[in-house]
Amino acid sequence: MFEGFTLETIELPEATLRVRHGGKGPPILLLHGHPRTHATWHRVAPLLAASHTVICPDLRGFGRSSKPADTPDHSGSSKRAKARDCVALMDHLGFPTFALAGHDRGCYTAFRTAMDHPDRIGRLAVLDAIPIIEALERCDARFAQAWWHWFFFGQAEKPERAILADPKAWYTASPERMGPEAYADFLEAIHDPATVHGMVEDYRAGLGIDRDHDAQDREAGRQVGCPVLCLWSLQDDLEKLFGDIIGIWRPWAPDIRGRGIDCGHHMAEEAPEALAQELLAFLAD
Repeated sequence: MFEGFTLETIELPEATLRVRHGGKGPPILLLHGHPRTHATWHRVAPLLAASHTVICPDLRGFGRSSKPADTPDHSGSSKRAKARDCVALMDHLGFPTFALAGHDRGCYTAFRTAMDHPDRIGRLAVLDAIPIIEALERCDARFAQAWWHWFFFGQAEKPERAILADPKAWYTASPERMGPEAYADFLEAIHDPATVHGMVEDYRAGLGIDRDHDAQDREAGRQVGCPVLCLWSLQDDLEKLFGDIIGIWRPWAPDIRGRGIDCGHHMAEEAPEALAQELLAFLAD
């Protein structure tokens, strides 16, 4: 897994991240979703590494990265805090500007990084998500039935108790689909109480402080200034729930293009070649 890449633990001002990086050329930072770690990118990263330097961290709170202290507003798990980690990580590695791609919950951190640090991001890819505030404002019975976990994870204590009672039953996955090493990394993460808490805190922040940050940006008329690629999984429910995905993103990112990919939700594992091809074409455009 990640042949030729370096794996290290990097101490940053606000967090300590486990990071895998390798390749050569312009940098691209890849951010995983829930409940994955950076290992979800192990089939995509080598396809990008011939022409790009590829950086894959465990987000703070996830995997073997450090876990933020709990606060009433969940600010340590906010996407704004994680965006600061992204910028600090790329500073550490010597990249003043970089491309950025985020999947699922990692998409929210990627989006927030582009909003808060526009001078640092040259290109942004948003995968299988729309802005948090847009999802919450479109909440209806279909959303509640399909994405009920957003609101369950927002409750205190009970989500962790439910997940840790039987993590493998809660999070279905297989070594055949993920790859044996990535699956082993995933199993370690979902059985670790601190990591499960950190992953759930990401949702608690989403329902409060992250939504507030989106609302403040929208009221101020702030937008993503760089080109944006939007991709979503045709076999998942994002398009079914929200319809015109590009149309939802356009008020936030005027220079946007994209399409659906014929795969399930975890596109980096299920359709790595198609995803890498889309990213490489976007980065070369």
